[in-house]
Amino acid sequence: MHAKLWSERVLIGCALFLVLTGVVMVYSASSIMAEKRFYDSFFFLKRHTVYAILGICTMITTAKLDYNHIRKIAIPFMFFSFSLLILLLIPGVGTEAGGATRWLRFGPLSLQPSEVAKLSIIFFFAHSLANKKAMNDFKKGFLPYLIVMGIFLCLMLMQPDFGTAMTVAGIIFIMLFVAGARPSYITSTFLLTGIIAYFLVATSEYRMKRILSFVDPWSDPQDTGFQIIQSFLAFGSGGLMGRGLGEGRQKLFYLPEPHTDFILPVVGEELGFIGVVFIILVFAALVLFGIRAALKAYDTFGCYLALGITSMIGLQAIINMGVVMGLLPTKGLPLPFVSYGGTSLLINMIGVGILISITARGRT
Repeated sequence: MHAKLWSERVLIGCALFLVLTGVVMVYSASSIMAEKRFYDSFFFLKRHTVYAILGICTMITTAKLDYNHIRKIAIPFMFFSFSLLILLLIPGVGTEAGGATRWLRFGPLSLQPSEVAKLSIIFFFAHSLANKKAMNDFKKGFLPYLIVMGIFLCLMLMQPDFGTAMTVAGIIFIMLFVAGARPSYITSTFLLTGIIAYFLVATSEYRMKRILSFVDPWSDPQDTGFQIIQSFLAFGSGGLMGRGLGEGRQKLFYLPEPHTDFILPVVGEELGFIGVVFIILVFAALVLFGIRAALKAYDTFGCYLALGITSMIGLQAIINMGVVMGLLPTKGLPLPFVSYGGTSLLINMIGVGILISITARGRT
């Protein structure tokens, strides 16, 4: 019991720390831009705080529920998220920003269907894999999941949302591997996905520019390489201890949209290397205790569910950090719990609540 309680507290503590850090850093990164754009320096803070409160309430509520109830809604929820992704393809329904149509707007609120889809896919795969017995059979065990993955990835790529599509593919591969799919199946599919990804990059000018700017951002410092160069400058100027909270300079209309995908460089500049390392350690603790929840789960469904949620949080954090540090090509993925974005925050908080529920009902 003591081990369970400790694990629950670590999960809650990590999530709350990251969310509260996000609230502070979103305000620090966005206040000046919000003042100029909306004449209200608290514009993004107020919205993000509302989502943070909703997320915390949702996490607490979800943690108290029996996670096995998710099995009843896994398939309907998957079709619901599929319908949301279809809606984005209807002209005039989705909201376009930055050349991509990824949001559905309902008055002052917006919803990102791909974030909902990530969670629905995890629910469905956990439910289905818990019942599957023949994962070594390609046609009956592996191919159906490959078809489901392909359908959802195509819908995400049509937005286009390349980063989320690759994250979802990574989550699915991890779940299938743990479920007992043959490594040769996964390797072949991974290679096929790589070929498709190469084709998508080669036939898209903006994706090709992103790859070229990743290889050599200084070749085009005023356009494709601008954002990552400003990110480097933010990390570099922060040094060991940082300039101090609120004292960052790259957020002053140098680093584009610093409160969203590139919020970590703002952390690096204002809180320094120590601040960034601490955030990385908190994410590492969250992932480790998520894996522990999977290993100690009472049943197979709980194991796959915890694994999928932990992969979702961990992969997205790794990709975001890799992008802002110049280790991966630029992709539009927020840093979980920290970046501005209501749908992403709510989905991740629901995920943590489920991990707590699995931990509470798991083996000691």
